[in-house]
Amino acid sequence: MAAGYLILESGEVFEGEWIGASTAKEGELVFNTAMTGYQEMVTDPSYKGQILTFSYPIIGNYGLNSFSDESARPAVEGVIVNESCAGPSHFQSIHSFDSYLKEHNIPGLAGIDTRALVKIIRKSSTVRAKITKTYHQEEKYTFIKKKKGELVKSVSVQQKKYYSGNGKHVVLLDYGFKESILQALLDEGCAVTTMPYHSSFASVEAEKPDGVLFSNGPGDPMELEKYFGEIKKITETYPSLGICLGHQLIALAHGAASEKMLFGHRGSNHPVLHIPSGKVNITSQNHGYVITDESLKNTEFEPLFININDKSVEGMQHKNLNVSSVQFHPEAHPGPSDTHFIFEEFIQQLSAGGVKECVKI
Repeated sequence: MAAGYLILESGEVFEGEWIGASTAKEGELVFNTAMTGYQEMVTDPSYKGQILTFSYPIIGNYGLNSFSDESARPAVEGVIVNESCAGPSHFQSIHSFDSYLKEHNIPGLAGIDTRALVKIIRKSSTVRAKITKTYHQEEKYTFIKKKKGELVKSVSVQQKKYYSGNGKHVVLLDYGFKESILQALLDEGCAVTTMPYHSSFASVEAEKPDGVLFSNGPGDPMELEKYFGEIKKITETYPSLGICLGHQLIALAHGAASEKMLFGHRGSNHPVLHIPSGKVNITSQNHGYVITDESLKNTEFEPLFININDKSVEGMQHKNLNVSSVQFHPEAHPGPSDTHFIFEEFIQQLSAGGVKECVKI
């Protein structure tokens, strides 16, 4: 294999073996700790604009199949692995990791000391990096900053699309939704209309939904500040559920505040406490921003889930409205299915309307 280089904005350089497409890319460098689910990860739109480091030492051993993609094409800018398996073994495999990356124009590097790389990422809230085939020690490398809102715009649907169902009608506002979230709603019998991230309250109202789901997606939630007014109107009118970025947007629209985490939560084994039941659930997560606990006290929301490790807010519920949200991914792709009940409770809320009448979830 040809040599390649990972050049970090902080000055470190890693040399590895080139895999995937023969093109240079750059983005925010992040890491995920999950042991499986690499196909779902590289196609998760929340990774748009990012170079994904897999901390698990071997990637590609069970290949890639025709049905586990979370979007129409990979979202990552590039991938970094310690070892890329060239000979996958699984009866459903149709691609090796390397061939899949080549087909979708995604570059990567193998043979990287990912343990050392993760240690570097953990020390800084944002590390930008380049994957390139050349490196000159005397050259000064510059890194491009993305324009506000550009990441969500690049992964959101451009036009609404309707999916039939026999149950309640849900509008799915798309900030970069994963296919498994849509499928979770369809599996519950819902009819679903996916709509662009910038949809107004009036356009949502015209669809006559029973409820609204605000999806996951990439980037800083404050970059979508101009839409907060419309988001607040929607949540004050319809039963609503927010997931990941959607959770952050609902909170911000109601007066809470967000902050950049030191290195984010990206993995499939994050424990969260469900406050009403006292039960700890293991969750799949992918986010670099969080809603601050202190700011939530100034809103009509109260915490619903708390992260066991760092005590960060992992979910919330409105005191008077049928509006709730979670920071993790309850559809469990990839990851555990402990919190699938979030969808079931959301479906139950659809019959109740926007204002709570009885028991909180």
